[in-house]
Amino acid sequence: MSFLREFLEFARQRKKLWLFPLLLIMASFGGLLILAKGSAVAPFIYTIF
Repeated sequence: MSFLREFLEFARQRKKLWLFPLLLIMASFGGLLILAKGSAVAPFIYTIF
């Protein structure tokens, strides 16, 4: 959690607010891949990529 807190402070101080949407998209794709690994939804998720 300290890494996340430091990253938020860095982004606020350096005006790097454009990183937040990028990280959100990357986290959602990662979540989809983890979800798709062992579920019945896998064939539908893999067609997205």
